[in-house]
Amino acid sequence: MKKHQYLPKINDKETKKELEKALFKYREYLITLPNYLMPKVTPAYSIIPPSTTNAFHSSTEDAALERIEYELMRNAYLKKIHEAVNSLKEDERHIIIKKYMLDGEIGYDREIMMDLGVGKTKYSQIKGEAMLRLAFALKIEVYKKSEVKAS
Repeated sequence: MKKHQYLPKINDKETKKELEKALFKYREYLITLPNYLMPKVTPAYSIIPPSTTNAFHSSTEDAALERIEYELMRNAYLKKIHEAVNSLKEDERHIIIKKYMLDGEIGYDREIMMDLGVGKTKYSQIKGEAMLRLAFALKIEVYKKSEVKAS
């Protein structure tokens, strides 16, 4: 009898899709953030989220309330992503930040490989582990559908 036959298996393709959706949503939210509130990337490739203390509260304008709700939701989402990315190992964090999280276009694998000084196989391994770890940290992993066999 197999030890772990009842543990669910991860659907790598679908998990990667969900993670990329989450990271693109991060980029969309980042675009709406004022420049002075943008997170800074330190030389060690960790994200330092800005601290905001000024909050505008208005009970008379629905638009202002909606804006505040949106900003709270956006800031919570950005914080969740920052914490998850900062929990990764250094090389994994480097890959995720350079590939998906910097301003402008998506990073190129070849450039990131050269930055890290690793070959294609090692890079693919680190990137795969980083994406899986990040998906778990964000709780967006996708499991394979299990087939129930009739006895």
